[in-house]
Amino acid sequence: MSHNIIDPPRPGGSPLSGSPNRRRRKAGLVATLAAGLMLTTAPAAQADTVTTAIEVGTYPTGVAITSDGARAYVVNQGDDTVSVIDTGTDTVIGDPIAVGANPGAVAITRDGTRAYVTNGGSGSVSVIDTGAHTVIGDPVTVGANPSAVAITPDGARAYVVNQGDDAVSVIGTSTNTVIGDPIKVGKWPFGMAITPDGARAYVTNSGDDTVSVIDTNTGTVLGDPIPVGASPGPVAITSDGARAYVGNRDDHSLSVIDTSTGTVIGDPIPVAPYPYGVAITPDGSRAYTTGTGGHNQVSLIDTSTNTAIGDPIDVGPYPYGVAITPDGTRAYVTNNGDKTVSVIAIERAPTLTVTLPSGAVGQPYEYAFTVAGQPTPTTVTAGTLPDGLTLDDSGVLSGTPTIAGQFAFTVTASNGFGDDASVPVVLDITDTPSTGSLGSLGFSGS
Repeated sequence: MSHNIIDPPRPGGSPLSGSPNRRRRKAGLVATLAAGLMLTTAPAAQADTVTTAIEVGTYPTGVAITSDGARAYVVNQGDDTVSVIDTGTDTVIGDPIAVGANPGAVAITRDGTRAYVTNGGSGSVSVIDTGAHTVIGDPVTVGANPSAVAITPDGARAYVVNQGDDAVSVIGTSTNTVIGDPIKVGKWPFGMAITPDGARAYVTNSGDDTVSVIDTNTGTVLGDPIPVGASPGPVAITSDGARAYVGNRDDHSLSVIDTSTGTVIGDPIPVAPYPYGVAITPDGSRAYTTGTGGHNQVSLIDTSTNTAIGDPIDVGPYPYGVAITPDGTRAYVTNNGDKTVSVIAIERAPTLTVTLPSGAVGQPYEYAFTVAGQPTPTTVTAGTLPDGLTLDDSGVLSGTPTIAGQFAFTVTASNGFGDDASVPVVLDITDTPSTGSLGSLGFSGS
């Protein structure tokens, strides 16, 4: 008999209240540079946008992105397959990869060579050779109803949550065999994340509203479970390992755990109903949660204040999993209700990088300021430029200087998000051709 383990909400349905006895629904920057000094401030607002929707398989659930950001692996629970997305073109590569019955979650080794997929219906984990685009050998047998998988930073072990056994299995990735006995956790465990140093694994227990913490060195649970909200599901940990963010599906909230003390910080953070996925930007500044409760939205949290940023982002029906690229520029969201993955461009305030060379009278001059931000800054302005030079909207300073001297001006980039980036510069124009030295002041930074 096949079991729909993570049990995502289907189109026309709604998530059910969680209980171990009831089958659950599836789960800016401003830069000012002077004399080598860089000052920064945080963006003042948030306005992320969906740029495209990529068609994948039926009932997409879990998603993971390779450490180089080049590929996104999407689990299609309804097809028993995994789709691979080229993140450079946002298109699917090759045919879907067949895995086990009712797959739900996926994790990728840091070197990007292997992807581990939980097969909830067959109590196993499929291992994908990402280079060959094929499954390696037979699935690894674990416990009943595996629902989540996470890999240690060194790639040596994969930890698998067995929802039906209230336990966690450990796979040695060198042999792809289970190591030791299952680690008992709380009731009806659902999600898991491992700290960046690999020392701890955090497991959400949806049946008793707690989080268990596993010492990965000893394979034992540390202390008492941490109480959180109702029916905790997804969990993500900040890149510094200081905090764990837990999605409480029946409370429509996030709990924030201080990992140093093992206690919850403050009150739960309200998010879109039924958060089934959570991810944190690499810089730790934002948390993204998917809401499967029919509103079809992704909520954004400012982790410095643990408050919502702006309005939720509209995506496809029944958004489920979410993963963020290593450079923090995009979020990939699986839409369980329409066989798609939404790509969200994460807005960033503009930045400028400057290393300005000197010029010479009568000699053609061209220098391109490095302008970054999302959306791409379209307005680049400056003060009084040397005679004969112009600055276009893309940040290219060009022309033929006609007067020698030292010229001070400020370059500013704007993109309508957050604060502008302004850089004061000084450009030397000599009477003779330049030998390539820097102007009287050179700036580098963002």
